[in-house]
Amino acid sequence: MAISVSAQKKISELTLVYDAKVTTGNAEPKMADAFDGATTTIYLKGNLSRSEMASALFSSTTIHDAKTGTAVVLREVSGQKLLIRMSNKDWQEKNGRYDGITFTNTNETKEIAGYKCVKAEAKMNDGSSFTVYYTPDIVPENKEYDYHFKNLNGLPLEYELTQRNLTIRYTVSRINLNPVQASKFDIPTSGYREMTFEESQKIRTEKK
Repeated sequence: MAISVSAQKKISELTLVYDAKVTTGNAEPKMADAFDGATTTIYLKGNLSRSEMASALFSSTTIHDAKTGTAVVLREVSGQKLLIRMSNKDWQEKNGRYDGITFTNTNETKEIAGYKCVKAEAKMNDGSSFTVYYTPDIVPENKEYDYHFKNLNGLPLEYELTQRNLTIRYTVSRINLNPVQASKFDIPTSGYREMTFEESQKIRTEKK
């Protein structure tokens, strides 16, 4: 399906708010509660991106610098505040399964948040797939902010991802193209227990 790119607008700064809804899955209720009704807010400013996920059970923020490839993850779980530093290598390792992802447009369209969106099928190297509705009218200059959509020629406004046994639908509820405050990308200097990505992975393995 051919899409007119004449109206495409490259954006260096924007704020997106997604609402999450669990659509299918039989994981333990606690896991479903963590995601259902959660919101994800994404801030983009040049090479910098900040992604905040907040739910009733936990909050997690990732600040990523596309220029250096490094990231910092801030997590709050059960009153514990963790700051995890990620090198470019850590970032690639964490997102490696999304390398080589391809998007194929379908003939389906729908309007989301005032934008006409095209439905596309995403295929991953491991054979799994998911669907996304995106607007070709807005293209973020920083394509690194979300590894899933690095190769997407537009802005994803609705998509479904499977996390463990849950399928979660993310739908944009708000788009703001105003400048983003630089302070959004400041890294806290106190109040967090700091650890490396490797250390955080060990903790996760021990918990399983």
